[in-house]
Amino acid sequence: MSKGPKRGHRPSTQSSARPRFWGRHPVTAALANPERVVRKVWGTREALGALELPPVLPITYAEAADLARLVPSDAPHQGIVIECDPLEEIWLGDLLDQGAGDQRPLLVLDHVTDPHNVGAILRSAAAFDALGIVTHDRHTPPESGTLARAASGALEIVPWVRVVNLARALDEIGEAGFWRIGLAGEAKGTLAQVMGDTRPALVLGAEGEGMRHNTAQHCDELARLPISPRIESLNVSNAAAIALYAAVSR
Repeated sequence: MSKGPKRGHRPSTQSSARPRFWGRHPVTAALANPERVVRKVWGTREALGALELPPVLPITYAEAADLARLVPSDAPHQGIVIECDPLEEIWLGDLLDQGAGDQRPLLVLDHVTDPHNVGAILRSAAAFDALGIVTHDRHTPPESGTLARAASGALEIVPWVRVVNLARALDEIGEAGFWRIGLAGEAKGTLAQVMGDTRPALVLGAEGEGMRHNTAQHCDELARLPISPRIESLNVSNAAAIALYAAVSR
């Protein structure tokens, strides 16, 4: 008898549209990911000759100018483009189980919608061995070539959970033993002071607007990064990288 879905906060249903990725790092990472289904490959003979491609993949050889028509204007395709299925959705409970017994930090993004920022955050999450990222399904970008390019391969290796209700997800994260720290410029304590030796779930707000009030209400504490008063705030992807470094370098 097969097991049913894991109990806990269910994942969202991502768009079934097939994204196109381009560039060496996103494409090679996607091809190396056993969970990624690649449907089509276009490329120059030089670029494809440098890759070990499964013989079952449908391949179309093309000139660089032809590839440019498959991607957004001025996208650096580096001679190769693929079309693939989005990754299968992940249950939050499954991700939390993967991190049981270790101190890896978790990232929670509240309405961070810019694909460049989400991609850069995924890259930092991979660099600092974060457990994964959690986002709201309707206020986060879908998988795309732009996001995959910014992630530089990290989209394929960092678990990404999209949830229907971020507040309920934060409740589940807290029940799993994480100390939920919301990053806010108005907080009194710095991240280092607030974090201590806890197992942190770092919560970051949207570009410009910051964290929503309801999200802050579901955090255990708020903390700020000790930046100079000469600058008002940091880009959310820069803040995520600094917070992750602080978490893993304790």
